Amino acid sequence: MEKIKITSDSTCDLPQSVIEANDIGICPIAILLGLDEYHDTVDIDAYKVLDYVKETGNLPKTAATSIDAYKEYFEKYTSQGYTVIHFNISSKSSSCNNNASVAAKEMENVYVIDSLSLSTGQGIQILRACDMLKDGKSAREIVDAINADRDKVQISFVVDKLDFLHKGGRCSSVAAVMSKVLKIHPSIAMKDGALGVDKKYMGNLVRSCTQYVKDLADNFKNYDEARCFVTHSPTDQAIVDLVKQKVQEHFKFNEIIESVAGSTVTSHCGYNTIGVIFYVK
Repeated sequence: MEKIKITSDSTCDLPQSVIEANDIGICPIAILLGLDEYHDTVDIDAYKVLDYVKETGNLPKTAATSIDAYKEYFEKYTSQGYTVIHFNISSKSSSCNNNASVAAKEMENVYVIDSLSLSTGQGIQILRACDMLKDGKSAREIVDAINADRDKVQISFVVDKLDFLHKGGRCSSVAAVMSKVLKIHPSIAMKDGALGVDKKYMGNLVRSCTQYVKDLADNFKNYDEARCFVTHSPTDQAIVDLVKQKVQEHFKFNEIIESVAGSTVTSHCGYNTIGVIFYVK
């Protein structure tokens, strides 16, 4: 019988309880705070990232996992007779997928999936793969099914302030200032593997998040009811609870999983960034 191990870069932002319950292997990516190197989920998290930005005014940088590091990571499982299915952050956001793919070509029984997503947009694909594994599907069947539905993952976030996006060169200083004056909260969505502005909400964050969830419900009438994620950077818990409540009102998911975004998403979007992620049909 085929032994299958599902693994992922730490960019999947899955809660530790979910990782343990599904026996998912996590390969931490490197985060650079100035000259100091840390490893996501090991010795750095979103809170440490925000503290660093607050103290220095600088954004952290990420370093793609090397080909040799991926080979070493995969060999931990292939040496035990496992076939590995590994998930990466979108290839349009990082060279991790390219490096992992090169490493896999030099090995046997390693499949690498370009999630064309990030955060729990990657994570929700992993959980679907875990469901299929429990149903007895082969590695090839799982990989083919996941790849076929990558474009059906709805992943978007409402951003409170544009400060971090401005620091990272993703919006102009004029846009950042105007967003403060006009109280604009953009919705950032993943399309074709790349992030871009989807909508712009006006008013306070409570109003914006309320309208954001309603818009999702209006736009995606046909969706997979199995689960959704409410994923956020360090955010006022009242806002998180509001979004979860609105999701319950507008959708019929069997499971709503709250997840705190890791170092990568937080370093780009900052405080009070929150999103709802699910599969559409």
